[in-house]
Amino acid sequence: MDSKKYTECGTDPKWKFDNSYLRLPGVFYSSAKPVPVVGARLLFLNRPLAEEMGLDAGALDSDHRAEILVGNGIPVGAEPLAQAYAGHQFGNFTMLGDGRAILLGEHITPQGKRLDVQLKGSGQTPYSRRGDGRAAMGPMLREYIISEAMHALGIPTTRSLAVAATGEMVFRESALPGAVLTRIAASHIRVGTFEYAAARGDLDALKKLADYTRDRHFPETAEAARPYLAFLEQVIQRQAALIAQWMLVGFVHGVMNTDNMALSGETIDYGPCAFLDVYDPETVFSSIDRNGRYAYANQPSIAQWNLARLAEAMMPLIDSEEKKAVELAIETLERFTEIYENHWLVGMRRKLGLLNIEKDDRLLAEDLLKWMRKTRADYTQSFRELNPSAAGEKDAEFCSWHERWRARLVAQSEPLQKAVECMRQNNPAVIPRNHLVEEALKAAVEREDFSDMERLLVALGKPFEETAENAAYQAVPPTCDAPYRTFCGT
Repeated sequence: MDSKKYTECGTDPKWKFDNSYLRLPGVFYSSAKPVPVVGARLLFLNRPLAEEMGLDAGALDSDHRAEILVGNGIPVGAEPLAQAYAGHQFGNFTMLGDGRAILLGEHITPQGKRLDVQLKGSGQTPYSRRGDGRAAMGPMLREYIISEAMHALGIPTTRSLAVAATGEMVFRESALPGAVLTRIAASHIRVGTFEYAAARGDLDALKKLADYTRDRHFPETAEAARPYLAFLEQVIQRQAALIAQWMLVGFVHGVMNTDNMALSGETIDYGPCAFLDVYDPETVFSSIDRNGRYAYANQPSIAQWNLARLAEAMMPLIDSEEKKAVELAIETLERFTEIYENHWLVGMRRKLGLLNIEKDDRLLAEDLLKWMRKTRADYTQSFRELNPSAAGEKDAEFCSWHERWRARLVAQSEPLQKAVECMRQNNPAVIPRNHLVEEALKAAVEREDFSDMERLLVALGKPFEETAENAAYQAVPPTCDAPYRTFCGT
């Protein structure tokens, strides 16, 4: 289906494309079209997101319209391309690019917001490197679930507009049904995009990329005395805030390569991600992270490491004198830890109902986490069940901590109920429990039964509410001797 036929069918859902990325030097992308498939079928459409984008959800919600969501048709105004970028993957530098994703273009919402529209799993591109460019249904549904859960938790994230089946099989360890995810993002500009320009030694392209990214995401830095250093500072601010939010809800990204760090400050790429059940800072879910590089506790330091790679790539822009540029970059990067810790402590105070600032607040939070680790307590449930009125049936160590915490709450000028309300608003009752996600995906992929996933999505959409309907989604998982493992899906 070409764009002309698409229009004649009367199925245009009111896309409004303005593709500014194409105005960058051609080294940053290659023109690429999705590879057609034979059996397009819509599995999930995110109607609320479609409406937020100013799209006509009804014009997308059918198997006929699914043709556009697998790449069999190109929307009017779209100019498909595959982005080029590099990345440090598990610490090793590689020149990369969109090997299984195609950017249709940038849609402008009625509010003037610019959003990338990307098809993930839409076939080979010039950067596929012998890959088939396809995606299995399970990982695409997984990204839909987790990204929408993160959005409901208030964490900056790319979002999922739709998942459509291709009607074809993809071959990994076994044959699996294929699917395409339509991903929506503030942009897909990554740390690795800057590394790509720097590795090519193309200063002009690097500067144009920096100016473009600044204008798109950090326009306020243009008038700074050192605009590119101010740009770097803003990226650091956003990443520090983002990682703190991950840590506060127990989210483990699993593959924090530099090509998976978006400069917009959104969470991107939901491959082997998962949420903590038992609290253990050394938790690793990803089957390919054999040395624990991206363990839960390592996420802040890895983010700072990734940002150092961005600073290295931007060095010629920060100052023409290399020594001065290095000094300025190091000074700026060293602020990351303080910024992150401030965000984390602000969030932890809210989780504990601490409405003012006291010098021992960090120690109070850390002592609770030490107890949780020692007792292998459930991270989410431990916070949600904190009760100032009673310690519950816990051990002496927790009861001692509880006395300190209650004394801290009572000493606040605000009534105790206000602290409890704060805790309820900042400690989710429902997260994407790993066993529930797996059950929903298994039913969807093996039996084409999407009812579990539909119910899970409803519960995840209201993570801070406790209702009879979502009670089943609050329970901790059954005890299992084998550690939970996730897989990349590529």
